[in-house]
Amino acid sequence: MASSAKSAKMNWGYTFVVGFGFFGISIIWPIFNSLIPPMLEDLGLAAGVIGFILTWDNILNMFLQPWVGERSDRTWTRFGRRKPWIMLGAPLAAVFFMLIPFVRDNFLLIALAILGTNIGMALFRSPTVAFLGDLFPSQQRSKANGVINLMGGLGGAVALLGGGALYKMGAPLPFIVGAGVMIIAMIIVLLFVKEPKPEAVAQSAVEESAGLIENLKEVWGESDKRGVTILLAIFFWFVGWNAMEAFFTVYARNVLGVDPGTGTQMLTAFAAMLILFAIPSGFIATWFGRKRTILVGLAGMLAGLVVGFFIRDVTMMLALLAVMGMFWALVNINSLPIVYDVGGEERIGAYTGLYYFASSLAAISGPILAGVMIDFTNHAMIWLFSAIFMLLAFFTMLRLQEQKQSPSTPAPPEIIHE
Repeated sequence: MASSAKSAKMNWGYTFVVGFGFFGISIIWPIFNSLIPPMLEDLGLAAGVIGFILTWDNILNMFLQPWVGERSDRTWTRFGRRKPWIMLGAPLAAVFFMLIPFVRDNFLLIALAILGTNIGMALFRSPTVAFLGDLFPSQQRSKANGVINLMGGLGGAVALLGGGALYKMGAPLPFIVGAGVMIIAMIIVLLFVKEPKPEAVAQSAVEESAGLIENLKEVWGESDKRGVTILLAIFFWFVGWNAMEAFFTVYARNVLGVDPGTGTQMLTAFAAMLILFAIPSGFIATWFGRKRTILVGLAGMLAGLVVGFFIRDVTMMLALLAVMGMFWALVNINSLPIVYDVGGEERIGAYTGLYYFASSLAAISGPILAGVMIDFTNHAMIWLFSAIFMLLAFFTMLRLQEQKQSPSTPAPPEIIHE
């Protein structure tokens, strides 16, 4: 059934179909992050080496995703412009991911399998997420991103619950089943998501694609500094939260006096509220504006981080994390849609890549900076460290001049719902 690109009516069923892309991506990472570190530890690797290996995906994302996203803007095949990257990256990631448990006794082989998984995932993440900009007009993107992140959250929950149970039956099982579920999810996207073909693609297909440095230079050199402003804000708020997420279990053990397992379970309160509040945060942004919604979310996160510095009771901490999860949804769900507003319709893929560059750089630098600060102070200071970066993000967002989107803002043509 076809629908007008300018129609204000939201096709919720089709949005959930598009969300299978993020569902598939989110199946892999919880298994990867929870089961691979013990395998590396069994090889006798130091914690620092294990931590470095776990940052490979973020390092690759910084450089590969911006290039892939921008290149997918400029090319067209009979399958579309985003789908070829899914068809290339998803099988590659699945094969290497399934190999990991079978080569876990050999450092070189498991390192190659991890690297292959990271490269495969990096090849199709930006194009998959770029569907948000391709298939939905500006006024629908916050609500659509709420659905997509809900699907991602469900994928992560399924991976954690099912992966743990499967691992007890045999180490390879969660990797095999996880890869299989990811492939099924991506097949659903390939079969049922119809890509629009912008007229501009025909003229730009022969142009040389720009890399990360060229894209950054272009954004920096524009007289309109909104691109720089939003990327800097994204970097600040992800530094703040990634640092907290990385050190929370260590903080919980050393300050709250609970074991790391309990600390991990406490973070599920934050994650659960983020999932539950994903779709409502999209509606809130649609009603009140993305910039205003993000500012409220940052203010709530800032207040929660300051309060958290003084809390020593586990139950109160649990309640605080749940409230912070709601505020974080206001930020997280609306960050990519506001990036698309700034970047424009013709550069969806490029700005998707730049978004992941900023967030990946934050994922690398946040834990490192926070770890150095903890070494010189104490574990409780992680709350104030994160608060400082949320404050920087808040003031940076205040400087962003949000472009108002009218209900008639056109989306790419021929959005077809099958």
